[in-house]
Amino acid sequence: MKVVITLCAILLLSSLGHSKPNVKWWQEMSLYQIYPRSFKDSNGDGEGDLNGIRSKLNHLTESSVDAFWLSPIYPSPMVDSGYDISDFVSIDKTFGTMKDFEDLVKAAHDARLKIILDFVPNHSSDQHEWFQKSLKSIEPYTDYYVWHKGNVLPNGTVTKPNNWVSVFGKSAWTWREERQAYYLHQFAVEQPDLNYENENVVSEMKDVLRFWLDKGVDGFRVDAIPHLCEDVRFLDEPLTGNPNPDDYGYTEKIYTKDQLRTYEMVREWRKVLDEYVTSVDERILMMEAYTNMTMTMKYYEYGAHFPFNFGLITETDRDSTAADFGRVIITWMLNIWLINAGTANWVAGNHDNSRLVTRYGQERAQMITIMTLVLPGVSVTYNGEEIGMEDTWISWEDTKDPQGCNAGKEGYEKASRDPARTPFQWDNTTSAGFSTNPKTWLPVNKNYVTLNLAAQKQQDNSYYALYKRVSEIRMFAAVKRGTLKTHLLGNNVLVLVRNIDKYSVYAVMNFANEEETFDLSTLVQAPQLNVYYATTNARNLIGMIFKDFRALKVPASAAVIYLATAM
Repeated sequence: MKVVITLCAILLLSSLGHSKPNVKWWQEMSLYQIYPRSFKDSNGDGEGDLNGIRSKLNHLTESSVDAFWLSPIYPSPMVDSGYDISDFVSIDKTFGTMKDFEDLVKAAHDARLKIILDFVPNHSSDQHEWFQKSLKSIEPYTDYYVWHKGNVLPNGTVTKPNNWVSVFGKSAWTWREERQAYYLHQFAVEQPDLNYENENVVSEMKDVLRFWLDKGVDGFRVDAIPHLCEDVRFLDEPLTGNPNPDDYGYTEKIYTKDQLRTYEMVREWRKVLDEYVTSVDERILMMEAYTNMTMTMKYYEYGAHFPFNFGLITETDRDSTAADFGRVIITWMLNIWLINAGTANWVAGNHDNSRLVTRYGQERAQMITIMTLVLPGVSVTYNGEEIGMEDTWISWEDTKDPQGCNAGKEGYEKASRDPARTPFQWDNTTSAGFSTNPKTWLPVNKNYVTLNLAAQKQQDNSYYALYKRVSEIRMFAAVKRGTLKTHLLGNNVLVLVRNIDKYSVYAVMNFANEEETFDLSTLVQAPQLNVYYATTNARNLIGMIFKDFRALKVPASAAVIYLATAM
């Protein structure tokens, strides 16, 4: 495995190279995801809002963040936490007003922060005006959504068009008497799928992009993009062998995901964003694409600035080895090199997955945080991960996520995404400083009394101290635009080397449960190594200088960052 990883890293040097001319703002950014409902409540109603976000922009600048993106803030019945949108060009009163949004954009830009919105093009809420008119066959809205008359059995019974299953479980088709037809919903019943075979829909959604671009937003994260279009023949999908027809894994998704029409729409949206390009600015498209590598890479080819790289979420776990992490890194880098895509990105957590510390434990989570910040390209941080927040146990009575609700009382704990969506823990006051209201939309984690930002700012060995210090290294030339080499030393130690000219950064990560001794003498072409920073379980090494690199040590489940300057 050592040979494979090293060879792949060398192959990548030609694409990563030294400092590149005309690097765009987004290509090296630290991107921060804000879940608005849980970030900061400014009016005491127990739900986060735009003015709350504006009041905390200083936290982003202090954390060396370059841009932030907001999960949906549009009017919504909140069946799916705002992803069921009833008006694509307004602000939900929960979050404030359009004036509040405009003030947030101005404040962000004044603070030299870029602001990015969630774009949710696959579906709307069933309360959207378009759907209500489509139900009644009012033109031009009749075919704004995917409707089907169903299949008629010999006895005259009308059945569902096919065996397609919703991501949230059960059939993706629901019957409406008003239309005497089924409509498609790849997610919740209340989230009917828009029909991209209808050019009016295509035009409408382009205008949605223009509306927010005119408001000054710097780009969009596109939600659930692989599900956008379906095969219009409406054929049954092949069975996987899963015996439960209500389970999403019941069929192979050959007609409901990754369709060519989806990629063509991405290309059209990119053209819209390019209308707003200036000599000093560019608006960006980022794709949420949980799909295979081949289909993910196609988003680069069709105009996305980048699809999110979920390898650190979907392909690793607590038991993953140094080689496993090395493989995730090299696989992504090799694939973007092969298509000359140019910009990598690294996502370790988001609102749809358990928090990093819960998934990996405190020590390994810190190592992965270092990894995302040291690797080339875009680093993505989900709010709360910078202080090591953990999942919050949520009772059945408090569960909001439809994915959890649909699983029932017996299965909701495994299915719900609520545990990773609880309020940000700012301090040890009421509701963790998130709200003055002791009753928040989701319960605050009880550990907020000790695990909070204010406390960590006072601690030299806190998760936030590590995040802040390592974030600062992203401004170093070697990390910002240098080459990348990866090396596997023995079975347990992964080394990431970033280099430009005579300056090098070495991130050494020990994935073993015991101390490891390793030799960097063949990798280091400098008279000494200075320890820049380390995970909290290796803090005693910070500030040390080494001139002999043959028997360096790194504690169990720890990472150390060294700096070197060649003569």
